[in-house]
Amino acid sequence: MNPLRIAVIQGSTRDGRLGPVVADWVLAHAAARPDMTTDLIDLAETPLPTVFPQLGQAPTAAEDRALLAAVSPRLAAADAFVVVTPEYNHSFPASLKNAIDWHNREWHAKPVGFVAYGGFSAGLRAVEHLRAVFAELHAVTIREAVGLQGVWGRFDAEGQATDPAADTAAKSMLDQLAWWAEALREARTKKPYAA
Repeated sequence: MNPLRIAVIQGSTRDGRLGPVVADWVLAHAAARPDMTTDLIDLAETPLPTVFPQLGQAPTAAEDRALLAAVSPRLAAADAFVVVTPEYNHSFPASLKNAIDWHNREWHAKPVGFVAYGGFSAGLRAVEHLRAVFAELHAVTIREAVGLQGVWGRFDAEGQATDPAADTAAKSMLDQLAWWAEALREARTKKPYAA
């Protein structure tokens, strides 16, 4: 069977961000699996427009279309997603909401897993907000999420998690993601999803 195509979306665009370390760690876990291939979409490296056209209209500016062309086909090609998000003010960053809102059908009938990080809450309040957003977009969110509490001390100089429980959580999340991705890919092949 063809490997599942997993788009890993790195949501933080903040200077000095830890997001790339966390995303690389997730990518390493996925790379160790024969059932997955990955595509990292780093929103700091692939920014999207912040001004939307009138509802139902396509963007008219060539620059906006070019920015979307660097991301939209990659989301459409994905069988599943892993969202790597920090928690800002009890929620997720604006850059991530912007990327989500620019797309619609790309999310339909596909599973979404979460790797969140932050302070005391381990980023899980951001995940709970994301679950509601993705439900509106006809996506299936995975029950098992990875939450990294006090993330600044959770990785060594080589980007490896210092707590084995984090690796266990990543494996559980990816196992569930793979199950749902396989099931939903087969369902979409048999019958197009009706939103």
